[in-house]
Amino acid sequence: MNIDQIKQVYLLGIGGIGMSGLARYFHKLGCAVYGYDRTETDLTMALVQEGIPVIYTDDAQLIPADFNTPSENSLVIFTPAVPKDLQLKNIFEQRGFELFKRSQVLGFISASRFTIAVAGTHGKTTTSTMIAHILKDSGFDCSAFLGGISSNYNSNVLFGANNVVVVEADEYDRSFLTLHPNIAVVTSADADHLDIYGDESHLIDSFKLFLDRVVDGGKSIVKVGLPFQGDISYTRDGVADAYAANVLVKDGEFYFDYNADGITVQDIRLGIPGLHNVENAVAAITVARLLGIDMDKIVAALASFAGAKRRFEYIVRKHDQVYIDDYAHHPEELRAFLTSMRKLYPSRKLTVVFQPHLFSRTRDFVDGFASVLALADELLLMEIYPARELPIAGVTASWLLEKVDLANKRVVTPAEVLHFVETEQPALIVTVGAGDIDRLVKPLKAIMER
Repeated sequence: MNIDQIKQVYLLGIGGIGMSGLARYFHKLGCAVYGYDRTETDLTMALVQEGIPVIYTDDAQLIPADFNTPSENSLVIFTPAVPKDLQLKNIFEQRGFELFKRSQVLGFISASRFTIAVAGTHGKTTTSTMIAHILKDSGFDCSAFLGGISSNYNSNVLFGANNVVVVEADEYDRSFLTLHPNIAVVTSADADHLDIYGDESHLIDSFKLFLDRVVDGGKSIVKVGLPFQGDISYTRDGVADAYAANVLVKDGEFYFDYNADGITVQDIRLGIPGLHNVENAVAAITVARLLGIDMDKIVAALASFAGAKRRFEYIVRKHDQVYIDDYAHHPEELRAFLTSMRKLYPSRKLTVVFQPHLFSRTRDFVDGFASVLALADELLLMEIYPARELPIAGVTASWLLEKVDLANKRVVTPAEVLHFVETEQPALIVTVGAGDIDRLVKPLKAIMER
C-alpha cells in the first residue's frame, strides 16, 4: 500500500491510544478521517474538537458515502478489540474493503520512512517519547507514534518535516513484526502476554524476529541481560557499550553520567524521576548519537523532558503531600517504580493503590506481584480489571492480597480509596495500574488540593 495516496480513512475503535494517533496522523496529512467507538471519552471528544467526526452507534447507515465502494484512496483500520459481530465491520467487509490492523498500517508507514522502533514489555512508551523529544527539541525533527500522551506536546502523535518516524513497537499479538526499523531498541523482554504467546520462549522468539527485521545497514540497541543481543548493548548499572554511572538524587531530581565509546558526559539532569528512566535515557542518548545529534543538544533536551502521561506522573507535588500516578502493570515495572519511589522519598510512609490488570496476568505472576507489593507501607488493592478476559476461578484481588507479606493491607473499592484520602491525607500516595484506575486521578487530585 502507498500510504501517500490515501485520501479518506475510517477507524473502527478510534478511541484507543494507538488508533487515535493514526487518526490524527492522517488528519494532519489532509485526509478525510472518520471513526467509531463504543463510548465517548476525553480522547474521542478531543478528536471531534480537532475536526474528526466520531460516532458511537453501530449503524451502517452512518458510514460516509466515501466508503460505499473500495478504492486505492480509501483505508479502513480496525482494532482487534472491536467485537466480531460489529455491524459496521461486517458492512465494510461485505462491500469488499480490506480491513487493516493498526500494526499493519504502521508497517506501511515505516516501509517508506526512516524508522526508529522501540520495543519492550515495559519501558517502550517512555523511551520512544524521550527519543522523539530529543529529536524535536534538538532541531533534528521527526514524526512519532506513541503509546501514551507526551507531556511536552500533549499528544500521542507528533508531526515532523523530515522522513524520520519514531514508533512504539508493540509486542502484543506480535504487532511489531510488521515494522521495518532502521534503528531498533529493545528495553525489556520479561514474560508477559502469556495468553497470546503461551510461554516465555515464544515471546523471546518474537523479539528475535523483531530484531531480524532491522533493515540492511541499520542498528539494534538492546539492554544488557536479555536472552538475545543487538549491535549495541546498554544498561544503567554494569558493563555495556553504553552505560550510566554516578546516579544521584538531588533536590528530588535524578542526575547521572553517560559513558560510551571512551567518552563520559557528566552530571546529566533528567527531567523525570526514576532509576528505570535513567536506563531509558541511556538508550535514548545512544539513538540520538547514532543520528549525529550534538551531545549538548541531547543533554538540554533530557533536562526539559516532561515524560508521558501516566508514566511516573506527578499529580500533586506539595511540600507535605505527593501524589504520583503510573501505568505499571507487570511485577518488574512495579518493582522499578516502587524502588524509585523509595529512593526519592526514603523517609515518607508510602501508600500504594494498585489495580491488577487481567486475570491471566495476575494468575501467571501472582508471586511476583505479592513480592513487589510488599515494598509498600500500606496497600489498597482494587479488584482485577478484566479488560478482554472473563473471570478465572479463584483468581481474585483477595487471593493476591493473602500472598502479600504486609500488615497494613486491604481490598478496596474506588469510593473507599477516595474516602481514605479524604480522611487520612497521606503524605505519599501512588495509583498504579493499566485498567480504569486512572478515573481516580481527577477526584483524588481535587481532594488533595482542597
